[in-house]
Amino acid sequence: MLTALIAAGLLQTAPATADLSWMAGYWLDCSQGREASETWTDPRGGVLVGAAATVANGRASFEFARIAQVNGVMSYVAQPGGAPPTAFGLIEATEGRAVFQNLDNDFPRRVIYQRTGDVLTARIEGPMGDREQSMDWRFDKAELNTRCPNP
Repeated sequence: MLTALIAAGLLQTAPATADLSWMAGYWLDCSQGREASETWTDPRGGVLVGAAATVANGRASFEFARIAQVNGVMSYVAQPGGAPPTAFGLIEATEGRAVFQNLDNDFPRRVIYQRTGDVLTARIEGPMGDREQSMDWRFDKAELNTRCPNP
């Protein structure tokens, strides 16, 4: 129900569709002592499917995601750790950049992807407590299942 209300609120300002094929591929971030990878399919039938895995400090985490229409709004739908889905409606789409937003979510409220050449950046941002917080990733395009070198 909440997803439907969010999607309805974004319907007036969000693009109905956008070409996000530039996200497709295997992406690897070996910074800040972590190994983070994201894999995105090319769009098929209007859906991109993503999977992310992060290993840091000997612990692994994962996230399933998809970008698809949710109640008429192109949305980034995240399921970190297999949690129930949370939809972020597309509010900005330009060549190589997409911004998704869900103002009713605690954190994050915005998910931003941008590609420049063989680099894909991802950013999540929003309030945490009484301050704006953000987390950033810088992924390099890589061959499927490439691993970070040992430190």
